[in-house]
Amino acid sequence: MQDAKRLQGLDDWAVVCQFLPDGWRDAARTQGALRRGRVIREADTLLRVLLLHLAAGCSLKETALRARQAGWCSVSAVAVHKRLRAAEQWLRWMAEQLWRQRPRGLGTGEFRVRAVDATTVQERGATGTSWRVHFGINLADLQCDFFELTDVKGGETFRRLAMARNDLILADRAYGTPPGVAHVVAQDAYVLVRITRQNMPLFTESGKKLLILSRVRRLRIGDIGDWPAWVQRDGRRIRGRLLAIRKSRVATQRARRKLRRKANRNQQSLSKESLQEAKYVVIWTSVPRRKLSAAKALEWYRVRWQVEEWRKALKSGCRIEAAQLKSAEALEQLTALASVVAIRLIQLRDLAQATLKDKPDDPASPSEQPAALQAVVPRAWITVVSHLARCPAEELTQRQFWLTLAKRGGFIGRKSDGMPGWATIWKGWSEVMLIVQGFELCQAPLGRVRCG
Repeated sequence: MQDAKRLQGLDDWAVVCQFLPDGWRDAARTQGALRRGRVIREADTLLRVLLLHLAAGCSLKETALRARQAGWCSVSAVAVHKRLRAAEQWLRWMAEQLWRQRPRGLGTGEFRVRAVDATTVQERGATGTSWRVHFGINLADLQCDFFELTDVKGGETFRRLAMARNDLILADRAYGTPPGVAHVVAQDAYVLVRITRQNMPLFTESGKKLLILSRVRRLRIGDIGDWPAWVQRDGRRIRGRLLAIRKSRVATQRARRKLRRKANRNQQSLSKESLQEAKYVVIWTSVPRRKLSAAKALEWYRVRWQVEEWRKALKSGCRIEAAQLKSAEALEQLTALASVVAIRLIQLRDLAQATLKDKPDDPASPSEQPAALQAVVPRAWITVVSHLARCPAEELTQRQFWLTLAKRGGFIGRKSDGMPGWATIWKGWSEVMLIVQGFELCQAPLGRVRCG
């Protein structure tokens, strides 16, 4: 414990707290995470223990051991698990507040916009897929409002999802089938789903089959097509709209390469129609034109990629597959904690990209002012990153700071490369954080430590 007290000066917990939502400590009690004051009496201690379990990838036993060695609290592995279960609503509340801090460019209007998806989870040591996780995300707060765990044979369908009136459900091509669309419309909800001509046959008002390629072929790059289109299911006709936009040449080539790789892997041949279809993004929606324009609908479909980022952050960033959980309930509880970290990972990427995009040739830009960086970043970080960037600490700018972190995470920065993603920034951040901790340990006057 004495060694733990000596290291308190190296603690950056106060910096972490600056990024948490206002009122998060009081919410720990109102949301039921701190009902009892035994052993863990403060919200700070509870959150540190839970983040040690998830963000550091520690097992329950290792989490309990490290918390005791750090002098935070003395708890068992079972107690850590119970605390995680009790903190689920609190963690969801924090994730919701963090997500609301994001600038929003789209208004939901009368809709509750939700995105559905599924992902596979492979247990450690397994030779194939162990589970399939089906989930729905409310895009207003990025909270998981639907969760189902099935075996690998559980298919992706709207029929798994409970819906309410005026829900707008966004989904990818796997969900674009007549039975799924009929289920959404029967619940007085709306659907916005990407489709293929094989899985989702469309019809004209007279009942003739609508030839999708013949309609979209007229579009030029950047044009948006909007045509009435009906879906038929068990003798019922569902009115909707066929929306399409033509991709750029680069995007088309990328999509065709992906199709060819998949065809080669499955030993299949590609049809000319499939290669032609790769030129377009084709969507079907049941929302009338008076409620949602074609341009707005495509903007909302682009927002659907937030659920892809959320899923990647959970699996890659939070390493949720390595948790070796044995039940759907335990996986859902861990997902609540992982949501807080996942949202911060995405926000970290957005902050870095906004800085890198901010007028790179303008010396007066805040991203080019060393003083702006020194006001928010600890001195130890500036010292370490400036050494890695090979520039004086007093001249390090925000742009150099983020680029250095991204490059430590594998970002190359070629002219053809885009902005660094959250995975490279997080990897670089983690690596630099270890260097900073070592630097601080070398600077700290720890005194003489006895061994044995």
